[in-house]
Amino acid sequence: MSKKEFERKTKGDKPVLAICYDFDKTLSPDDMQAQGYIQSVGYDVDGFWKESNALAENNDMDQNLAYMYKMVEESEGHFVLNKDKLAEYGSKVTLFPGVSEWFERIRAYGLERDVIVEHYIISSGLKEMIEGTEIAQKGAFEKIYASSFYFNERGVAKWPAQVVNYTNKTQFLFRIEKGVLDINDQGVNDYFAPEELRVPFRNMIYIGDSDTDVPCMKLVNSYGGHSIGVYNAETQDKAKVYKMMRDSRIKYFAPADYSEEAPLDILVKKIIDRTASNEALEAIFYDCKRENTEADKQSNEQELEKTDLLLALEGSCSFSRTHTIVGKLQKFNNWTSEEKDALFQIALNNGQVLYILGDIDVKAFYTKLLRSTKTLSENAKKVKEAIENADK
Repeated sequence: MSKKEFERKTKGDKPVLAICYDFDKTLSPDDMQAQGYIQSVGYDVDGFWKESNALAENNDMDQNLAYMYKMVEESEGHFVLNKDKLAEYGSKVTLFPGVSEWFERIRAYGLERDVIVEHYIISSGLKEMIEGTEIAQKGAFEKIYASSFYFNERGVAKWPAQVVNYTNKTQFLFRIEKGVLDINDQGVNDYFAPEELRVPFRNMIYIGDSDTDVPCMKLVNSYGGHSIGVYNAETQDKAKVYKMMRDSRIKYFAPADYSEEAPLDILVKKIIDRTASNEALEAIFYDCKRENTEADKQSNEQELEKTDLLLALEGSCSFSRTHTIVGKLQKFNNWTSEEKDALFQIALNNGQVLYILGDIDVKAFYTKLLRSTKTLSENAKKVKEAIENADK
């Protein structure tokens, strides 16, 4: 089987801020299935969810798999459950105030501050319905991660293709972090150096409304990102956000009103401002880090060269070669005490070196070594004496 080439996003000159959203009760006041589909198959909303949850409980089944199975089963005899039908239901989904204009407005604000803002959906709802919403149709989202169906050759929903629940939501944050967005791209498991990460967690905002968002919120918080709990502005029921705040799952909460100058709008813009400043500092940090790494690399190369020259001097068997090696050694100034003693030992053991200690360049090299040595070893003293005798 040939290996598929996946398209990946890489880090550019401008920092990227990823805003990740749950959908139901975060961007919309109710579950998307409860805004047309459930009623169309002859159920009241509570009854549908009661039966779906019982199906999951009685069969040790994931709740999302259970509702997807029940959607396929209940649609039979009513209509063909295909992408067009699901998109039609999605087009009727109600959105919170300001949502329609939110995404482009926040993107534009980011660009004014040299920050690229990208919007992502991470939802247990249905991808095909989300794709039918007016905001998705306008291209609001960089990527939609949500539960989705497999459709047969006739386009009919037959089986779950992807199931997103509260525990596996976190994998998508890692995909966004590394720019490895395709769900089948195993590159998400590859190691990326911190400076190579396209969207480090500190540059992520996760917006959700309930316990199902907690794993993502906790992960984002742990690495310096920003988690926001939202609540319905009409009901003013803050019980869930208060609990998430008490449990340190969120850093902030605000009403689910996405209008300009609403508290959520102000909060997210402040995070964008902070991202711009923080990433400017991070850029300086990584510049310093790169320079330091290059210096260490250079230092390591010098150490290798010094070792090679010491060995060459030790084995030198001609005056001309000894002069050449000493000439190369003279460019180094940072000799350790062990290296100095090795050089003194070589001068005493190799007759070629000892014999020409009085020559100008060889004498200059060893005199410099002696002057930089605070306490002379026995070998150093003997070399000093040999130089003095050569001068007589």
